[in-house]
Amino acid sequence: MSEAKAGEGLGVPVAGALEPVRRPAEARGFRWVTRRLLRHRRGAIGGVIVLLALMTAVGGRALAPQDPLQQDLPSALQGPSARHLLGVDALGRDVLSRMMYGAPISLSIGAVAVSLGLAVGGGLGIVAGYFGGGLESIIMRLADVLLAFPGILMALALVAVLGPNIQNVTIAVGVFGIPAYIRLVHSTVLSVRERPFVEAARAVGAPSVRILARHILPNIMAPLIVQSSLDLARAITVASSLSFLGLGVQPPSPEWGAMLAEGREYLRGAPHLATFPGLAVMMVVLGFNMLGDGLRDVLDPRLRGLRGLD
Repeated sequence: MSEAKAGEGLGVPVAGALEPVRRPAEARGFRWVTRRLLRHRRGAIGGVIVLLALMTAVGGRALAPQDPLQQDLPSALQGPSARHLLGVDALGRDVLSRMMYGAPISLSIGAVAVSLGLAVGGGLGIVAGYFGGGLESIIMRLADVLLAFPGILMALALVAVLGPNIQNVTIAVGVFGIPAYIRLVHSTVLSVRERPFVEAARAVGAPSVRILARHILPNIMAPLIVQSSLDLARAITVASSLSFLGLGVQPPSPEWGAMLAEGREYLRGAPHLATFPGLAVMMVVLGFNMLGDGLRDVLDPRLRGLRGLD
């Protein structure tokens, strides 16, 4: 008689026979995370805001009511109306159309910059955390040096050296985030590489590349996803700040930070020029921050239990 049948005959519950094996959150996939995120109020609201921003970035140019560069000087500085829902700027250009055209510029700068910081900083952090030794000391001292500089000043210096355009702003914002990813990935890899399944893989002679791809990376993805969502908000803020200071996207490109800079001269007579781009930046940053908080609570088992998301 098998062990399972013997246990059933004696009325003893067989381990694993009544309860399914629960997988870790990282392995449950996108649908599992989405369902839990919808039960998280702040995360769900943030997700809706981010989704609307992405939809505007993807389809905004097709839905924009007017050409964002078309000038109508006789109607310059007019406020919101039936023809121009968000008013017009000093050159008679439709503010709503310029904001819809500016959405993909601002969001793409943030996305590419975060991807750059994640790729470079994450790669260096994995090397430092997994291989250790003198290479670890060099990489971590480099991260300490970069962290010693105020991030916005470092971005300003890079843009001043490279020149003010979209590509250089993206590089500057990406470099700004590299040291944070180095430290995050380094500390996470240090804890994962000592786990039994990694030791077992080493014991059977698995190459380092296979261990990193099959065992290390899947177990450090959760904190990276959370950090990346939060960094998107920071990257958009820094890029808008550089454009506001005249070191980012240059006119006549309709970027939100540049629109804020143009509108600051008319705050008394035409406050809508600065109000609506400022609200757009605020809402997108708020959305990414709320989404990041929700992902953190969903992906962290300790916080997930406290929030009642299990």
